Amino acid sequence: MVEHGAAPAAADGETRSPRPPAGGLGARLVRRKPVERLVAEGGHGENGTLRRSLGMWQLTMISIGATLGTGIFVVLGEAVPDAGPAVTLSFVLAGLTALFSALSYAELAGTIPVSGSSYSYAYATLGEIVAWVCGWCLILEYGVSVAAVAVGWGEYLNELLDGTIGVTIPDALAAPPGEGGLFNLPALLVVLLAMAFLLGGARESARANTIMVAVKIGALLLFCAVAFTGIRAGNFTPFMPLGMAGVSAAGATLFFSYIGFDAASTAGEEAKDPKRDLPRAIMLSLIIVTALYVLVAAVAVGAQPWRGFEGSEAALAGIMNDVTGQSFWGVLLAAGAVVAIASVILTVLYGQTRILFAMSRDGLVPKVFSRVHPRTGTPRANTLIVSLFCGGLAAAIPLGALADATSIGTLFAFALVNVAVVVLRRTRPEMPRTFRVPLSPLLPAVGFGFCVWMMGSLDAVTWSVFGIWMAVGLVVYFGYGMRRSRLEAAPAQAPAEK
Repeated sequence: MVEHGAAPAAADGETRSPRPPAGGLGARLVRRKPVERLVAEGGHGENGTLRRSLGMWQLTMISIGATLGTGIFVVLGEAVPDAGPAVTLSFVLAGLTALFSALSYAELAGTIPVSGSSYSYAYATLGEIVAWVCGWCLILEYGVSVAAVAVGWGEYLNELLDGTIGVTIPDALAAPPGEGGLFNLPALLVVLLAMAFLLGGARESARANTIMVAVKIGALLLFCAVAFTGIRAGNFTPFMPLGMAGVSAAGATLFFSYIGFDAASTAGEEAKDPKRDLPRAIMLSLIIVTALYVLVAAVAVGAQPWRGFEGSEAALAGIMNDVTGQSFWGVLLAAGAVVAIASVILTVLYGQTRILFAMSRDGLVPKVFSRVHPRTGTPRANTLIVSLFCGGLAAAIPLGALADATSIGTLFAFALVNVAVVVLRRTRPEMPRTFRVPLSPLLPAVGFGFCVWMMGSLDAVTWSVFGIWMAVGLVVYFGYGMRRSRLEAAPAQAPAEK
């Protein structure tokens, strides 16, 4: 017997969404896309298919490329004034928050290996309206973070130019309005450079990213080796000058540094063996990144008094210069940072385009985002639109506002992933899983709690921006996405599990 308003059970074991007339608005909001249908549609765009060309090493490099560098090269100077030397604990706190969510990501990425990341996981478990909210948060997470990181790239480019040829880009062309400039030209240029790589194809972009990741790891290890000689014990005292509240506030800002670890999950439709490789890539990248972040932060605050970080967006290069008394080392690090941050922009921009690709395929955003170019096997129009949008943001908005807005969108999406893994365990316990979160539902619940706690540490302005962004998203969904959803046209069509 089926209760009034409930969806009929499907033969393949998946609960299918009811047709709109039967359940009204409420049923349309909670309709779910069957896992089998998500997987069967994998790789298929509006007029072609994505190419499966990425192995585990390349997927790991995508996650490291999207993560490593952002917090150390750009946001460290923003976080140290909040926490003092205890910024190392802030990195650990942010890393733990990411770890619990990474476990949930790893399970879902191996079970539902598609491009949409947490958007697709929410669509299969929590319903269309929650999936839309998650996807809208991912647009904030990925798209805005590209702009935020591009702003910091310009700082290190100026360090490099000053140290090599003695010339810097004028403030009018190197800073956004409100920070002494008219237009941040370097930030726009690096986004356009990443766009050029992405238009060449996923395999070519992955190769370029692997080279850049090797350069950035080398640059950070070089920093640790040189700056270690300048460590002074007095710089670690007082260790926690602003208390645990400062550590928590810095951790919330530094969570921006971890947004890329899930980038591999956006490559689910271009991975050769996604069920096996995606969970491994996600966990391995997070471990490597966290270890390097903590090491570099500890050396940095040991080599320079924590108050000296105020307002610095190119802190590491400055520390190298101060420790050695020679500009050569700072220039070398700045060169590494220019490459490192470009890698972050490349891989995060890649993730943004693939999430919009999945949302477009579901009908929730325009079809142009899921059109695949026949020669390169990439969503070319999607890449062009997203790159120009992100480049415009980077040229016009200061870094601090961008970083905090990105963090809250990320934390919200991660919280939903922790819920989704528990729901899928209960609704589809028979599904094969290449990785399982240990101690479920305890660890997903802890991950959810960490995300909520970190969101609570962000300031009222950030929450206001997030509220406005969500309100705009709901207007777009009810005005466009809900009526054009593929489930609206054919809610009962789902391929059987192979």
